[in-house]
Amino acid sequence: MQDRDFVSYEYKTVTVKANQQTKAIDMYEAFGWEITGTTPTVVDGLTISLKRDRKQKHKQELTKLERQAEDLFNTLDGLQRAKTMGASIFAYIFGVIATLVLGGGMCLVMLMQNSIPAFVGGIILGIIGIALCAVNYPIYKKITVNKTKQVLPIIDDNEEKLANLLEKGNDLLHADLI
Repeated sequence: MQDRDFVSYEYKTVTVKANQQTKAIDMYEAFGWEITGTTPTVVDGLTISLKRDRKQKHKQELTKLERQAEDLFNTLDGLQRAKTMGASIFAYIFGVIATLVLGGGMCLVMLMQNSIPAFVGGIILGIIGIALCAVNYPIYKKITVNKTKQVLPIIDDNEEKLANLLEKGNDLLHADLI
């Protein structure tokens, strides 16, 4: 019978957004995980299957750094969403109000057919509603640009912290190999 070295592995699966696949794979590889497979999820996501040697040296430190990196990764995801979240909420509410104004103008024109003042008022309300709908997107873009300017330094700082954690993890992996 042959004498083989037995390696026991620990396994993990993580689900990330499809556009974050590369960052997530780099992050987990820096802590000793090997990618065993990827599976797309139903809605714009990806499930990554990972394995790592259970008897890896410096495992406690690697796990601690990995948790910190996952927290930063999730924080970065939240900051990316924050760039457009407020602007989107505003645009939806403003769009609904603009549509209601436009619809109110249409109602005045169609329901009070024999009244000239209602007809003129309905046309004016309709034009105002169309104008409000037209300015909704430029306002959305302006809010997004302003929020991005606020959040970008925080994103850059967190990405730098994440890169430092990944370097520490990678250094721990290769500490005894040198």
